[in-house]
Amino acid sequence: MADGKYWNKEIETMPREELEAYQLERLKEEIRFAYGNSPYYRRAFDAAGAKPEDIKTLADLGRFPFIDKKTQRETQGVGTFLGELCAVPEDDVVFISTSSGSTGVPTMSPFTKQDFDEWQDVESRWFYQAGMRKNDRYVHALNFSLYVGGPDVIGAQNLGALCIWGGTLPSERLIFVLKTYQPTCIWTSPSYAWYLGETCKKSGIDPVKDLSIRSIFVAGEMGGSIESTRKAIEELWGASVYDFYGLSDIFGACAAMCEEKDGLHIAEDHIYVETVDIKTGELLKPGETGELVYTTLRKRARPMIRFRTGDIGFIDKTKCRCGRTHGRIHVIGRKDDMFIVSAVNVFPSDIEAVVRGLKGITGEYMIRVYEKDYTCRYEVTVERESSNSEETDEQVSVRVLNALRARVGVKPAKVIVSPEGSIERSTHKAKRIVDERNLTYQI
Repeated sequence: MADGKYWNKEIETMPREELEAYQLERLKEEIRFAYGNSPYYRRAFDAAGAKPEDIKTLADLGRFPFIDKKTQRETQGVGTFLGELCAVPEDDVVFISTSSGSTGVPTMSPFTKQDFDEWQDVESRWFYQAGMRKNDRYVHALNFSLYVGGPDVIGAQNLGALCIWGGTLPSERLIFVLKTYQPTCIWTSPSYAWYLGETCKKSGIDPVKDLSIRSIFVAGEMGGSIESTRKAIEELWGASVYDFYGLSDIFGACAAMCEEKDGLHIAEDHIYVETVDIKTGELLKPGETGELVYTTLRKRARPMIRFRTGDIGFIDKTKCRCGRTHGRIHVIGRKDDMFIVSAVNVFPSDIEAVVRGLKGITGEYMIRVYEKDYTCRYEVTVERESSNSEETDEQVSVRVLNALRARVGVKPAKVIVSPEGSIERSTHKAKRIVDERNLTYQI
């Protein structure tokens, strides 16, 4: 299937007009299938006065109601084990994953064999797009326990790479694998890629000189799309970092970077993307920032129609310099993580971009969000590098505070400087926000 730089050239470089015609035909079928087979969608569409035959153009999708995580939780296990959103009998389901539960009760995601196989073909596309080839050795250092990213190792195997199913090995064991088997590619979270590189150096192993990693795929956090974080990891490893993006609600391979690293190509042959106003749900134009909303175009087990992801960003539908025509999403944060200080929307990703880009500090950080005098405030804790003998803690604090004010638009109430190694390192998704607020702040 692979053709030069493309895994599937016909799909990846399809002219926009043809791609949107394909999306429309798939959307019509997906809406018909959901209405005819899912108890929830039939009820919800009827209540909204929307029928499958209403879909004449892609814009007509706006007639149909949104769903979100709350919808999933309320319908999960209702009527059948798989719940009211499911559109196939359990006998047709071959795999389920669950969400992490970081924003509430974990939600289950079912897949038919067709769903699963198509998901892994998209994953092969992303690996190939990021430069993986048959002669690569690949370590899959992601959690296999119900996590939707676990099975994506099969996408690398389908591509033909030699795959090492690492999973969540202890760091010392994973470093042994890297040193002994000399793999060329690894996939983990940005926080863990940083932590693992630091741990190698502390063990007397130079990731650049002693290991063979040339490509690092990261997912699960914002870091891979934050230029300063990505470049810091690249410098630490002497490797190229590519950000991948998946949702358990859709599948573990929704979007990924190409060599241009200008956003993440999303699989528009499988997912139709809308962007809506966070407050009103009003449809925004491509390029405008809002909440990303996804509709599956080929999913059988559980179609997702107008799923509000909680991710804040925008989609660029112009042709990429790499030659691919599928839109590129730019995710700038999570609606759940955003907080408002003095009428300014603050995203942790903006804080990370500053902290990772400054010299004299390690790049590790923690954010505390709290209330004072009925207003929302925040403070940031950073680590001073032990080798930084040129500045006092107060000087580091002032420098970081000014940099945050310039980037974020509102300064923190305080920047606390702590010794190197005082902030706990993460071996998976880093938890960097402590939210002590009691008030509810409307976005």
